[in-house]
Order: sequence, then C-alpha cells, then structure tokens
Amino acid sequence: MDMIGTGHETAIQDTSIAWGEMGSGYPLVLLHGLYDSHRTWRRVASMLSLRFRVLMPDLPGHGNSGHPDAPYTLSWHAQMVAAWMEAIGVETAHVCGHSYGGGVAQWMLLDQRSRINRLALVSAGGLGRAVAPGMRLATFPVLGRLLAPKLLHLAVPLALRCAPALYGHMEPEERELFLRMSRIPGADRAFQRTLEGVINIFGQYMQTTQRAHEIADMPPIALFWGSDDPFIPIRHGRDAVARTENISLTTYPGCGHYAQLDAPEAFAHDLTEFLLDPDRPAARFHPPPPHSKTWRRQKPALERTQD
Repeated sequence: MDMIGTGHETAIQDTSIAWGEMGSGYPLVLLHGLYDSHRTWRRVASMLSLRFRVLMPDLPGHGNSGHPDAPYTLSWHAQMVAAWMEAIGVETAHVCGHSYGGGVAQWMLLDQRSRINRLALVSAGGLGRAVAPGMRLATFPVLGRLLAPKLLHLAVPLALRCAPALYGHMEPEERELFLRMSRIPGADRAFQRTLEGVINIFGQYMQTTQRAHEIADMPPIALFWGSDDPFIPIRHGRDAVARTENISLTTYPGCGHYAQLDAPEAFAHDLTEFLLDPDRPAARFHPPPPHSKTWRRQKPALERTQD
C-alpha cells in the first residue's frame, strides 16, 4: 500500500479501512474529501506529527480501503469512522475534515459526539447549498449516473495537467497514484453514491445546520478556507461564523480548495495553534428563525487572514 507514515489495514464490518500513522501524543484524525485519499495530507502530516499522533484513514470507497456495495451516506461514513476508531483503541480525538470529510466530521457530532475533542473543518461541505456546477450535473437523474464515470475518467486527468491549481498542484508521482486509485473496481460506484448522498442538481441538500440544534455541547471549532476555492465558496465559512459563537475562520489568500496543499506550513501552524489553545471556548449554535430561508447575521465574523 502507498501509505503515508506507517501503513495499517483494519477490518471494519464487511470491509477494511487502510490508514497511515505518524508521530505520538494526543490523536488527531484527518479525514479527506470526495474522490480523494489520505494522501491529501502528505504536505502537512510530518509537521502535525511533531505534536500529535496523526491518524489518516482512507474513507471506505476511496484509496486503499475496501470498496463495498454500501450506501455511502454521511451517516454511514460517520459510523464507519467511529467503528474504526474503536477498533484501533482510540476513544477520543481531535478531528480535522477536508471537503466531504468535513461533512463526515460534522455528522459525527450528531451520532458520535463523545469521540470528538476539537473539530477543524477545511473548505468543508455541509455548511451551505452552493457547490461546483459539475458536481451538481453529476447527480442529474439517470443521465448523471450514465455520464459521470466517463466524464471523470476524461476530465480529471485533463484538469490535473491543464489546471493543476484545482487539485493543489499535485506532484507528477501523486497524479499517477491519484488516477490509479480512482480506477479501482468499485470506486465509481462509491463516488456516485457518496455524491448523491449530499448533493442534487440544486446543490448541497445535506447540511449540518439542519440538525445542529440537536447538539447540546459543541466542541471548540475552527474553519480554514482558501479564498479562491472553486468547489465550495468561502462565503459558507463566513456565514457559519456569523450564525455560531466562538468559531474562527482562517483564510488563505490565493489558495483554492486545498489549503493543506497550497499553504502547508501556514495551515499546519494554524491548525496546531487551534488544537493546543487552552483557552479556546466551545462553539455555540444559533438556530435559524422559523421558516427562514436565509440567516440573519448575529455578529461580525471572527476571521483571520493568513498571509
């Protein structure tokens, strides 16, 4: 297996989860996004491992993990991550999720709150409706399922060559590995079901804000976002800060969807600072007004720009 750090594989229910491990100390679980793998953390893992036991799973249906015939919903992924943590003896951890992995991490607050000490979200899904048009089109009834795999296999290699900024300027060997993992049997099925579990032609329909009021005790939460994110707009982070007390937003000018790849040193420093801050208060959610389609800003956003 091409794993960062020490590679492991753990049987979970009817499949397996492959994961990499580096460092020692309090556990930090890093969850990658859709159509990706744990290798998205490759430029920050060693820096984070100086202070934490860094645990990087490939979500089921991705990378070197199993690709079972499963529902691939947010709830299912959250349960699988929790089962994996239990299997490897990690009762609680800091959790950091990127993109779809951020959505999984948020869903764990609903079903597995006791396992999360602090929560970091990087360009996370689940905080608003808007999403890249191509992802919405891939969920178009009938036609989306027919065309999405073919378009992915054509468009992604082209984008990696012609628009490298979209994927965090991958190294040549990482591009080859990324494409090889995306062609593992079952990967297309996992992608489509995962996508349809959170997105339709109108955008993201699964949002944590719909159920956040159910969480009585939020952990400390921090958001990290590239200012030029082409997949999930930074305004989702700003809106989240506006409707929730004690959440911070750190932005990275000129960075896209992959702050951990575009600005690794700054991101690793900022994440470590958040996780080690002894005075960081728990977040507090403001429920929306009844029948409201938009949020009224409660207070100015607490935002810090990383140069």
